[in-house]
Amino acid sequence: MVVTLVKGIIVVFPTGLGLVGNIFVLVHYILIFQGSEKKPIHLILIHLAFTNIITLFSRGMPRTVAAFALMNFLYDVACKILGYLERVAWGLSICTTSLLTVVQAITISPRASRWRRLQPRSAWHLLPLFLFFWMLNSLISMNLLFYIKNISSMNTSEIIRSDNDCYFQPHNWIIRWIFIVLMVLRDAVFQGVMGWASGHMVSLLPKHHQQVLHLQTSKLLHRTPPEVRAAQSVLLLMLCFLFFYWADCFLTLHLSFSLHKDS
Repeated sequence: MVVTLVKGIIVVFPTGLGLVGNIFVLVHYILIFQGSEKKPIHLILIHLAFTNIITLFSRGMPRTVAAFALMNFLYDVACKILGYLERVAWGLSICTTSLLTVVQAITISPRASRWRRLQPRSAWHLLPLFLFFWMLNSLISMNLLFYIKNISSMNTSEIIRSDNDCYFQPHNWIIRWIFIVLMVLRDAVFQGVMGWASGHMVSLLPKHHQQVLHLQTSKLLHRTPPEVRAAQSVLLLMLCFLFFYWADCFLTLHLSFSLHKDS
């Protein structure tokens, strides 16, 4: 009983913390967006927080039920919906983060730069991009609707290994490889764009520092320039994102390909 309780707390605490944080961000930017100035970046942050909430909820629900040994109420349909939403929201998070980085890079570009022509004139111009992201990730994740089942609807002999009530049943290797390649291509493209935008911002900030150098007093010259701190923050955030993403990706792929082996 104590072990089950501890396991449940370990599972629920980070998920609950993430949900509270993202709900706070979502409500905060919705209130700002309702004001007179509707910036594109505010709508992007609202969409990003919303997708993070879906990811945390759909991933945390089956694990919470299993960790606390609660009555299994996740039937086949619920398992399919939660698994599908988790994969779709995960892809949306990658796409939205990439879009956020690109918009930030365009915003700080010089006015004479050709990249400023790509800056959305209003937040509503981003809606077609969001629709494209939803369609793309919905298609890439559609295989989960056919291969996720609830363990209560399966024979014991069919279950190789499962840590929650929703089980991903191994399927045809050709189909698996097709969807894996599609996911890798999606992530490579959007993370490549994210890397370019981050590099573009880092290259612009020192130039801006050189332009305003003559306006600074001698006292400020001995301090670390804010442009340098900003460039360091951009690089640190991008590296952290890429590290945690690829660590999760490799772990997921390892578990996916080891499903046919006994635990």
